[in-house]
Amino acid sequence: DPSGTFVRLHLSLAQTSCRKQAPQRRCRVLENGRRPTCLACYKFDTGDVPKVLDKYHNCGPRHQLAVKEIRQRDEAECRAVEEAGKGGDTLYLPGMFAFSRGLPA
Repeated sequence: DPSGTFVRLHLSLAQTSCRKQAPQRRCRVLENGRRPTCLACYKFDTGDVPKVLDKYHNCGPRHQLAVKEIRQRDEAECRAVEEAGKGGDTLYLPGMFAFSRGLPA
């Protein structure tokens, strides 16, 4: 894609028996622990030093009643990220341009 590289990641996380304060190499996955599924979408430009044009990530809880709605929202958000940098409406990121007010003459 000439407007940049689009990356979509599906992550399955699992709760372990390790503590945050003292991480260990061998952590046991808890049988009845939380197992959130995350979706992350990123769009990078094609420059020498790639910059993130747009991003979306969601690792929120997935309630059975709202799974379809969440999946539709995730797909819409990822499509918007994928379209970043295409067409005539160029994405302007904060800090890309700076303007100053001229002093009165």
